[in-house]
Amino acid sequence: MQKEVVVLGAGESGVAAALLLRSKSIPVFVSDQALPSAYFLAELEQAGIPYEAGGHSRARIMAADEVIKSPGIPDALPLIRDLDAAGIPVISDIELAGRYSRAHVVGITGSNGKTTTTLWLQHVLQSAGVDAVLAGNVGVSPCRTLLQRDPAVFVTELSSFQLDRMYRFRVNTAVVTNITPDHLDRYNHCFEDYVAAKYRILQNQTGEDAYLWCSDDVVLRAANEKFLTAARSLPFALGNTTPGRVEGDELVVENKGLVLRLPLSQLPLTGKHNLYNAMAVALAALEVGVPVAQVVGGLTSFKGVAHRLEDCGEVDGVVYINDSKATNVNSVWYALESMKRPVVWIAGGTDKGNDYAELNELVATKVHTLVCMGVDNRKLEKAFEGVVPRVLSTHSMEGALSAARKFASSGDAVLLSPACASFDLFRNYEHRGELFKAMVKKWME
Repeated sequence: MQKEVVVLGAGESGVAAALLLRSKSIPVFVSDQALPSAYFLAELEQAGIPYEAGGHSRARIMAADEVIKSPGIPDALPLIRDLDAAGIPVISDIELAGRYSRAHVVGITGSNGKTTTTLWLQHVLQSAGVDAVLAGNVGVSPCRTLLQRDPAVFVTELSSFQLDRMYRFRVNTAVVTNITPDHLDRYNHCFEDYVAAKYRILQNQTGEDAYLWCSDDVVLRAANEKFLTAARSLPFALGNTTPGRVEGDELVVENKGLVLRLPLSQLPLTGKHNLYNAMAVALAALEVGVPVAQVVGGLTSFKGVAHRLEDCGEVDGVVYINDSKATNVNSVWYALESMKRPVVWIAGGTDKGNDYAELNELVATKVHTLVCMGVDNRKLEKAFEGVVPRVLSTHSMEGALSAARKFASSGDAVLLSPACASFDLFRNYEHRGELFKAMVKKWME
């Protein structure tokens, strides 16, 4: 009798994995320490998949043939450590999906820019008529898509947590946007361990594959000496010698004997970080086989990403910008770097071991008021005492925005760019951003 597979976590990744296993007639059991949403539980019940919520049946889990773990469950959890010690394979839903797919996989990872790059690339591919499906950290689990069909291309945003539990999964076109300190609480506060997790994206590449990376990033340059791949290297940078580059006022991208040239003024997204994103997207699209003209069309028609430097409108001459997705210091650096107006900056939340020092120069130049928004703002306040003329402490979106409005003058920008996770006050960064947008919209009515 075939032993069952256990899925830990009854969210999108776990339920989709369970449904795919059931479709392959593999016995499956789902276990969640928390109480999942009624929507996902209904899916399990409709499919006749046994599950438990509010705790784990340890003996049943330890008897599993294999375990599929939600990315949100840390490896340091005693149950996961015991599974590893017992030699029971623990994998991600991405690893499972790879067993049942022949799609070309574009895998995109990095500390910042990966969501914009993922959504922008899918837009380019779909605009060109390619059957390209979002997967991973955006869209739905690839397991859910595979219940219906195997697409031509999976455009997959891969977090370090997903990469941790990928072993044989092959990424045909790997994109590493950059690596800066983030999620160090999951990696023993060791940056080298975090870098190593990201570079698992290259582990099964062959000479038929491609590795796209930002050569302006010193961390990536150093990592390339340690983490080798048989794939073709396609670096991109703001200089003028790499396959992706900026020449004067033009974006230039070369791949597979094709050359794309696009005036920078035609890019729909501004800021240095979006030049990097555009180069990565164009290189990847050419790699997949999209003609140059159609790559240009997709690049220029993209509308941007919600909660990433999202213009929410103007009130009393003040522009309000929702950058709630900026959950680490490097994301905030790019946001501040792109600001052309004096800034009232709203930041704070659940600190992930941030070092704010790298922001000091930009903050001193661009920010006249910092509004801290969190349950505990002491670290943020201390970091910018003497750097910003005015530092305020608030504990809600309403309090933060009211304070920002009070101290913003016509011609300013109010920038929500938290540098922190959202879980102290909000469900997630989307919830935080939606509350910000709703308040601004109400003021505009």
